[in-house]
Amino acid sequence: MLYKFLDVFFLVFHSVITLFNMVGWISIKTRKVHCVTMMITGFSWFILGIWYGWGYCFCTDWHWQVREKLGQPVPFNSYIQFLVYEITGYIPDANITDIFVATIYFLSLFISIVLNIQDYNTARKYTILNKIKKPDG
Repeated sequence: MLYKFLDVFFLVFHSVITLFNMVGWISIKTRKVHCVTMMITGFSWFILGIWYGWGYCFCTDWHWQVREKLGQPVPFNSYIQFLVYEITGYIPDANITDIFVATIYFLSLFISIVLNIQDYNTARKYTILNKIKKPDG
């Protein structure tokens, strides 16, 4: 029962995080959080990946462990490949999937960094202008 709950939890949670990593930069309200989730994803893929294999995702690893306990092992290395299969029944090519995921990740990360810097500079500019406009005393 617990493992079935965890399976559904990871499916929903990981899918939401994945979607958020793709589009979280769009809203100014979510940009800072988006930058953090992108950094956590990058840390998992590229730092933990040194020891566990490039592209390692601890969330995927935990989900795969749950699926093993349920007797439903996942034959894919990629969460996106698994997700596409779960939703459509289609098995996308692993190399194409990896290229697609990396491209979307780096594009989203770049956009997030640029927009966060732009937001910071805009906020800083208005803070300075407000200080100039306010009379002392």
